[in-house]
Amino acid sequence: MTRTTDWDLYRCFLAVLQEGSLSAAARALGLTQPTTGRQIAALEAQLGVVLFTRSQSGLTPTDAALALRGHVEAMHNIAASVERVAGGFGQAVSGSVRISASEVVGTEWLPPILAALRRDHPALEIELVLSNRVQDLVQREVDIAVRMLPPQQDVLLATRVAAVHLGLYARSDYLARRGLPAQIADLAQHDLIGFDVETPFLRAARAGYPIWARENFALRCDSDLAQLALIRAGAGVGICQVGVARRDAQLVRLLPEALDIQLDTWVAMHADLRNSPRCRVTFDALVSGLRAALAMAP
Repeated sequence: MTRTTDWDLYRCFLAVLQEGSLSAAARALGLTQPTTGRQIAALEAQLGVVLFTRSQSGLTPTDAALALRGHVEAMHNIAASVERVAGGFGQAVSGSVRISASEVVGTEWLPPILAALRRDHPALEIELVLSNRVQDLVQREVDIAVRMLPPQQDVLLATRVAAVHLGLYARSDYLARRGLPAQIADLAQHDLIGFDVETPFLRAARAGYPIWARENFALRCDSDLAQLALIRAGAGVGICQVGVARRDAQLVRLLPEALDIQLDTWVAMHADLRNSPRCRVTFDALVSGLRAALAMAP
């Protein structure tokens, strides 16, 4: 006979994993420490495995706990999605909307759009997830996604916003010290700022530019925001969105005819959410706001 385990036990388990101790998990959940301990013990009894071992530094997850973590996180995402979906089908534009975007889009383009959206709809709650990982809209990890590649699933409602151009940039004082490269080959004499781990997306984006490889980078980082900060600090030459770089008079575009990467920007959500007022309003605001903002960039 299949046993049914209370979701609150799994929620407690996930909190302990994330917080590292019973006391911290109890504070995060608004429970007492003894209650949290009893819930962990109850889950271990129901599953028939030990989930945590106690040490001086706190609770250490066992191999069983680590194996379960991904499944419980998926349960958490689904439960949160159920609450968001159920709360968003009233007539009023209210409740939470979870949006994913890349780091640069989320920090450089979305804030004024979301600020205006909240002014128009103060009962709307925004959850912003910044990551270069493609969040799963079908499994409802997020409600709406701003992506740099066209969605593939038929169940998604997607609108192309605009093309985003990427180019090579360096700060003027760096170029005054190191000189202006006249051709791609000259970049070998410069401090290049790039990725640490190459993804399929990066591999496709840099096709035709063999110099843009990990072994040639003087500074490596997988955070686009950190790379942008390094370019702005004059640390070297890196790739930046043209529209973002135009805001900084110190940044100089290099070799525009030799390196111009173009990425289409899309706003997508699950088609089932088209009748949700909160999602529909947010989707439309993102599309119109990004089109207006990106139209200012070449």
